[in-house]
Amino acid sequence: MRKVFQAELHQVGEQLVEISRLVTEAMQKATTALDTADIELAQEVIAADARIDFLQTDLDERSIDILALQGPVASDLRMIVGALRMSASLERMGDLARHIAQLVRLRYPDTVIPEPMRETFREFAEKDIAISEKLTELLETRDLELATQIDVSNSRVNELHAGVFKAIADPAWDSAGPTTVDVSLASRYFERFADHGVSVSRKVTYLVTGEWRPNAQSI
Repeated sequence: MRKVFQAELHQVGEQLVEISRLVTEAMQKATTALDTADIELAQEVIAADARIDFLQTDLDERSIDILALQGPVASDLRMIVGALRMSASLERMGDLARHIAQLVRLRYPDTVIPEPMRETFREFAEKDIAISEKLTELLETRDLELATQIDVSNSRVNELHAGVFKAIADPAWDSAGPTTVDVSLASRYFERFADHGVSVSRKVTYLVTGEWRPNAQSI
């Protein structure tokens, strides 16, 4: 029975990694679509989100079955409860990539982001994709140096997000109302994607060390 239990735990871990990989792919495609107004790529992201949702539901049902049937204690219990919470954050990251793709579809054939903000959003994309890639590796390896790198990238995302709102509040901002809304929403999607990545990273850190960081954000 113990071998079966450990195999089930291993499957839960593997499924978290699979969801994280799909989330990374979704953000890569969504940000490319945002930069190039690629409607076909945007549609791929929107359609593929159903797979992430399915895997999250399946993982949660598997985890609940383990809780009900195996009665785990101590570190095993932390792993299962952590997996339930991490899967929710990963699913939300997939939703945020989908939201970006939906903005692309809404404004096609025009681009969503005005020219003066394009480089800012390219850096947003670079940082969010880096967070997602490192998160997948962290889930696979439990290398906590990756968690530190994720925090650093998230700090830059927060700076970019604050900069966007400072720019649109400036009297010199002359874009139309719909563009202002789109830029605000897109910035928020990138910022929340990174925050959820940090949330998962800190839960992995807790599973490895058994210590919860008191300054951790609650998401």
